[in-house]
Amino acid sequence: MITETITRNESRQREKKKLITEIAVIVGLVVIFAVLLPLALSAFRLRLLGRFLSFAIVALGIDLIWGYTGLLSLGHGIFFALGGYALAMYLNLQLPPGQMPEFFTLYGVTELPFIWQPFYSLPLTILALIIVPAIVAGLLGYLIFRNRIKGVYFSILTQAALLVFFNFFNGQQKLINGTNGLKTDTQTIFGLLVGSDAVQVAFYLLTIVCLLAIYLLCRWLTTGRFGRLLVAIRDDEVRVRFSGYDPTWFKVLVFAISGAIAGVAGALYTVQTGIITPNSMDVAFSIEMVIWVAVGGRATLVGAVVGTLLVRLAQTFLSEQFPEVWVFFQGALFLIVVTVLPDGLLGGIKRLLTHFGFRKTLITYPSIEEAPEVQLEREELDHK
Repeated sequence: MITETITRNESRQREKKKLITEIAVIVGLVVIFAVLLPLALSAFRLRLLGRFLSFAIVALGIDLIWGYTGLLSLGHGIFFALGGYALAMYLNLQLPPGQMPEFFTLYGVTELPFIWQPFYSLPLTILALIIVPAIVAGLLGYLIFRNRIKGVYFSILTQAALLVFFNFFNGQQKLINGTNGLKTDTQTIFGLLVGSDAVQVAFYLLTIVCLLAIYLLCRWLTTGRFGRLLVAIRDDEVRVRFSGYDPTWFKVLVFAISGAIAGVAGALYTVQTGIITPNSMDVAFSIEMVIWVAVGGRATLVGAVVGTLLVRLAQTFLSEQFPEVWVFFQGALFLIVVTVLPDGLLGGIKRLLTHFGFRKTLITYPSIEEAPEVQLEREELDHK
């Protein structure tokens, strides 16, 4: 009994140290990105970094469903674009009373379509860019998961849905300007030009806040009983069913949450890019999202952010210096990760630290076998 108490106390102390380390790292990074980098970077570079941070947000959502739940989605561009279009529609309606966005007149539209009406309101727009992608993801997930479709078939279906949405949005000239998309940098928000440096800095800081909040949300979801259940669904869904749980609704829920996260990322990306078009639903772009997570390391959350920033920064540097080389570099990078570092950069670092005796360094765990509670039970059995 005494040994069991000591073991539990040691486990709590380890978890407390990990938490303190994580908080310290987060505070340090927030200070660097929110205070130091805006002073050191030009307006163009800061806007570019803001886009990369918005990509990191969608990568967190993909890590949540792929790394922890085992659902490889190749269609997250749908939810990303829906969030971007929602905010772009609001910005395009910031006009004097009685006026409509200019592109409507080009197609002979004389009355604002009813689907645009709610986007006069900023609160409704914010709700829409979160809820609409979540509902679409939830419905798509339900139709797939209720038939127990998973693995490569799930990936194929999400990519097929992506192509359907891409073609649909391309053909909606009278509704959302079709292939031309909706511009945002020439619009105003609260009387200020969206493309101005001051507003862009504000959106950059907002992106940091959203990235931190969504990281904490994913961190909370992947710990405790719910997090262990997601990992169990990934590792052995049949056993989860025999344990009395219905994985369908858990997968629908986590897929909807991931879709909502992608919607937030799409909205932040749109205002820092200046335009949203159906190209956001391009197949290659959705696959690239998966590459970011694979490079950083699945089921780590931190790896999703690190992988996104590293890949996008490398792309920017190489496309500027060697524009004809970047595509080959991206392909080589993915091959190296798959063959040499299957667990990504953070997985490689973890193996290296384990080799030197720092087994419990990382905060998250990619396998149910590495959960602190499971390890504690094993230690208790060993002492008995």
